[in-house]
Parts: sequence; C-alpha cells; structure tokens
Amino acid sequence: MKKLIEQILRFGIVGILAFIIDYGLMVFCTEILGIYYLWSSLISFTVSVIFNYIMSVKWVFSVENGKTQSQNLVFFVTFSILGLGINQLLMWFGVEKLLISYMIVKLFATAVVMVFNYITRKIYFERKL
Repeated sequence: MKKLIEQILRFGIVGILAFIIDYGLMVFCTEILGIYYLWSSLISFTVSVIFNYIMSVKWVFSVENGKTQSQNLVFFVTFSILGLGINQLLMWFGVEKLLISYMIVKLFATAVVMVFNYITRKIYFERKL
C-alpha cells in the first residue's frame, strides 16, 4: 500500500509539472503569440507529453515489464495520442458548444486526461508479459 501511495504522489507531482507546462504554454501561445486555441492546445499538450514520458519512465512507474523500450515508447505515444484526442474534443466542445473560456475548459480536460493516463499507464507499465 505504501508503494502505491508513493507512486500516486509521484504521478501527481509529475502531473502538476506537466500541467504547468501544458497550461502555461497554451496560454502563452494563444494570448502572446496569437495562435488559435486548438493549435495552442495541441502544441502545449505535445510538449507536456514528452516531459511526462521522460518522468514517468524515470521516476513514476516501474517499467521492468518484459517489454522493450521501443514497445513502451509505442504504447506511450499511442495512448498519448488518444489522450490528445480526448483533450481536443473536450476543448472544442467546451469552447465552441458550451461557450466556456478555453482556460477553464482546459482545467476540466486536463483532469479527465490525467485519470485516463494514470489508469492506462499503470495497467500497461506494471503488467508483466
């Protein structure tokens, strides 16, 4: 139980840092550079995923799962693309259909994708072949 709590705390720390990167870069690209919010969200999400991957395999999850580093990377990228799809769909729906500020919608989208990421990574990285 202690190991699980420690892992969740590490995942949370990495998630907070990834969120700061994601949210900060999205707002910077949209407000300062004048990039359309969905493109800004795509850029910022991608940068935060790279950070998240590095930290997840180095510090959060035990990746001694019998799979090669290439297999782990393909999994991570595949599920990150799914997470990006969820993020973009929620961003579009919240902003375009519900007329909520992209800055607020991003908070909700991040929470949903964070849960998706934890569950999928926990199952994959720690499941032995």
